[in-house]
Amino acid sequence: MNADDTPPTPKGRHYELRAIGLREFAGLRRDDERLDPFALARYSKLLVAQFTDVEPFLSEDAKLHLTGTGKDKWSGGAASQTLPDGRKLIILNPTHGKNRQNATLMEEVCHVFLGHKPSRLAIKNINKNGETIARDYNEAIEEEAYSTGAAALAPYSALKRMVYAGRTINEMARHFNVSRALIEYRIKVSRLWDAYKDHIFQGS
Repeated sequence: MNADDTPPTPKGRHYELRAIGLREFAGLRRDDERLDPFALARYSKLLVAQFTDVEPFLSEDAKLHLTGTGKDKWSGGAASQTLPDGRKLIILNPTHGKNRQNATLMEEVCHVFLGHKPSRLAIKNINKNGETIARDYNEAIEEEAYSTGAAALAPYSALKRMVYAGRTINEMARHFNVSRALIEYRIKVSRLWDAYKDHIFQGS
């Protein structure tokens, strides 16, 4: 593999190499092919259920909150217990577009492929402001899953080529079927932001 095919930072290379492995597992041959997280989910023993499948088990208040006032506060959720067939149930936010759902599901897929121990929800304490400290949260694990997933969806080598070709963030997001936010994140963490600005201004 050419060094130009991976980001210039150690952490970036770490995530990129794992992302390349995921893409190879998915059978993708080109770095600019779209990755379908929903196809990978089947190999990850993840059952992606529709929100309508769980609606009968939710109160009206819960449904209104999850799809109304609280819709921007969650992207997806995984059940802590596996199903009898060994799969884990995943629910994605139905108010989010497919491109954002792709990133959410890809993060869950990466947790499985990277062998991460799931975070658990538990009330740990209540601070002096009355706020609940509630999550057994491993920041390093969450960062690795999200960053590897983002790299698998928008690989560095293809992204770099598009940046130097003067493609816009919108164009790259449409190409990979991901959000603008994910592409902007990838460009910045891959140290391509200055090149992106230079080539966009040149083409304008």
